[in-house]
Parts: sequence; C-alpha cells; structure tokens
Amino acid sequence: MHSWVDGQPADSVPLKDRGLAYGDGLFETIAVKAGQPLLLDRHLQRLNEGCRRLALVADHGVIRSEVLAYAAALGDGVLKLILTRGDSLRGYGLNPGAPVRRILQGSAPATYPPAHGVEGIRLFPCATRLAEQPMLAGLKHLNRLEQVLARAEWQDADHAEGLMLDMSGRVIEGVFSNLFLVRNGLLLTSDLSRCGVAGVMRAELLAQAQALGIPVAVADVSVEQLRQADEVFVCNSVYGIWPVRGCAAMSWSVGPLTRKLQGIVRALLDI
Repeated sequence: MHSWVDGQPADSVPLKDRGLAYGDGLFETIAVKAGQPLLLDRHLQRLNEGCRRLALVADHGVIRSEVLAYAAALGDGVLKLILTRGDSLRGYGLNPGAPVRRILQGSAPATYPPAHGVEGIRLFPCATRLAEQPMLAGLKHLNRLEQVLARAEWQDADHAEGLMLDMSGRVIEGVFSNLFLVRNGLLLTSDLSRCGVAGVMRAELLAQAQALGIPVAVADVSVEQLRQADEVFVCNSVYGIWPVRGCAAMSWSVGPLTRKLQGIVRALLDI
C-alpha cells in the first residue's frame, strides 16, 4: 500500500524536511484490525500533547480523518503516523506558523512468537542509558537513537526485549515497550517525567487496573525493586503484554495479575 504525504499517495519527502534533518517531529505506531485503528483516541491524545509541547501546528481533525481513511484501506496491519515540522531553512531556527507535514505508512501485521505471550521472555540488560530531558520526557518524538543503539546490543534469539535504565540507574522501560512490576499486589510502573516514552498501552493498563480496584503506582523504580518483584511484564500497543521471566541473573514467575491483564488486553487488541 502506498504511503500518504499530506493526504496524497507519495513515496518521498523533500530533502529539507525537518524530521529528516533534526528529528523534529512525532510519531505513533497504531495496530489496525479489520480497517479499524485500535486505541486511536489514546494515540491521538498523546500526539496532541506532543504537538502542544513542541509547538507543532496541526489540524487534528484532518489527522484523525486521514488515519481512519488510511486504516480502512489498509485492512489489517500496522499504521505509522509521522508528523514533522515540514521544510526548513538552513540552521535550527523555525517558522513558528509553518504547518506540519503528515506522513502515513502501512505495513503487514506484526508477527511475534506466540511463546512470548504464553511462556514469557527474557530481557537483555542494555548498557545504553537514557538521557534525562524533562522537556521531551514521555513524548514519542522522532529522535530515537538511544533505542537504536540499545537494540543493537543483542542479536540472539534468547532475548526478545531490552531493559533500559536512565543515567542515574533507575529502571525506565524496554527498548520498544513499557515495563510494569507487581509486588505484594501493587502494580508499579516507572515515573517518566525525566525520560522515556509514555506508552499508549501503559496508559490503558493504568486506567483498566484502577477501574478494577487494583492498587497502582507511578514512581521511581530501582533495580533492587525490580529484583524483588513478584511479577514483571512489558507492554506496547501492538503486541499487548509479554510476561518477563528473567533479565541477567534475575528471574520471575508468570503471575496471576499479569495473566488477568493479558486477558483484558487481548480483548482490546483482538489477539
């Protein structure tokens, strides 16, 4: 299926695009089933917040309409929505009123071994650390070199994801997922006010757990807290939830709360 640029089929963008030159923009990766973009409201809510914080001028009604039309044409697969600040002059200075460039790309449904969700996975302990930048924290911006470097650290099939810490040694997230742990019935995920990506599935799980009366907390997480957890899992909006069985010398069992939340996510993602 052709990509769309500003609502029209296209296979290229201008060389002066600020997304290419500076990573100046945002993106969302959206699962599509039977022509419907899943968790769309949460994706667009995060995108809107990113536009606000980066001062990107976007028509969110047009974005929603284009995503719905593209998803309907895609059918089943993964839709990537990219917003850039459009073309630039030389240098970092920007035109504050310039409209964003909208890019839509489609791909086949993501495929992962079913065992990842059933038996759980191992995390690779990444040496690459996440830099702390509160102005960008939580956003899914186009600067993803930290994740690129972290993902290059392992090639073996024994590890399905990587564990990323910040510069102070706090546990933050996976390379392409958010991380939760369970301890004495409390569902805990990392505070992402300094760095990390505030995932759409992370937000959905926090809301679902609160609706079910499950105690939840968003706070700094240490490696020692991770080691002492009763359950650990990672999540994103494409594959749902993968239980985590181990990371380096640490190990965990797949627990009941992980399984309960997996059932909710399967219904949301139709997997």
